[in-house]
Amino acid sequence: MATTSSPEAPIPVGKVSALIGGWIDRLGEVWVEGQITQLSRRPGAGVVFLTLRDPERDVSLTVTCFRAVFEQVAEDVQEGSRIIVHAKPEWYAARGQLSLRASEIRLVGLGELLARLEHLKRRLATEGLFAAERKKPLPFLPHCIGLVTGRGSAAERDVLENARRRWPAVRFEVRNVPVQGNAAVAQVSAAVRELDAHAEVDVIIVARGGGSVEDLLPFSDEGLIRTVAAARTPVVSAIGHEPDQPLLDFVADLRASTPTDAAKRVVPDVGEELTKVHQLRDRARRHVFGRVERELAGLASVRSRPVLAAPQQLVEARAAEVTALLERSRRCLGHRLDGAESDLGHTLARVVALSPLATLERGYAVVQRADGHVVTDAAQVTAGEELHVRVAEGGFGVTVGQ
Repeated sequence: MATTSSPEAPIPVGKVSALIGGWIDRLGEVWVEGQITQLSRRPGAGVVFLTLRDPERDVSLTVTCFRAVFEQVAEDVQEGSRIIVHAKPEWYAARGQLSLRASEIRLVGLGELLARLEHLKRRLATEGLFAAERKKPLPFLPHCIGLVTGRGSAAERDVLENARRRWPAVRFEVRNVPVQGNAAVAQVSAAVRELDAHAEVDVIIVARGGGSVEDLLPFSDEGLIRTVAAARTPVVSAIGHEPDQPLLDFVADLRASTPTDAAKRVVPDVGEELTKVHQLRDRARRHVFGRVERELAGLASVRSRPVLAAPQQLVEARAAEVTALLERSRRCLGHRLDGAESDLGHTLARVVALSPLATLERGYAVVQRADGHVVTDAAQVTAGEELHVRVAEGGFGVTVGQ
């Protein structure tokens, strides 16, 4: 296939297309798996046109087959079915288009499909996407709920009616998207991302009614699973009925068995909450009344004690003790004063008896020289010396004679 080209000698488009066709013609037949996204069976036409899509890689190829090949599986095949075709690649040179010419079509068996889902489940679990510690708690009372569901579906009606019946003030942000088929994964994922970015949405519910395993396949898609795992807003999975368990149930923060159950799990019942409030108020009232009654009983018990029942008795008893002590102190002080007075009288009598004044009163006198010395000897004075004589009642001066 190698050829030479240059800006001066370019290869025409037709030749390039022919070269690609020649290389593709040398390819053998291959087994290809995909999901039917378009199915065209024109009446009277001998060829059936299919479009096969790889949901994981979002790649599509056109498949053609003779009607006889398709009629072998026509009753079981429809848009959304997963099939395996044995086909040879073909290149339509005029349009530069690649297609597959199918010689055999087989349906993907349910057992094989379940085995693949189980393998994907184990792989995602190993990554920790289903771990309990990753799950976010739901708010007690969400102000706004994001709802991803089919347009006009029973699941939408069940969620809205049951939620508003339980709490009439609850608000919803509803995103109606396909919930099966080739467009379901992309649009459900986009709706989850949009609601996750919504500032007022407190919780997201992804709801769908029941269906076959094939119908619920979009909710086991790896891309959708990773989108939900990356969401910051709590996500509730409400897919199908109780036995249905798509992989979305494992990665969601809460799994509800049905859309009705999702509404009951996300929105509290206003009647039940009012009943709880009344019960708590009654319990608080009983607790307060019981506490007051216990305190009143304790106060009555304290008041019944003598110290508080007749507190004046204690004061009177102490007053009597104070009075007795006061009288005792008066008596003791009186006795002490009387004794001191008697001692003082005796001491005064002794002092008087020993006083020189008492001697002077008996007629004695004290003679003093001018310098104040008492004359005790006549030889101590000289003639003409003036002396002072003190008697009991005053004193006078004298002059010593010859």
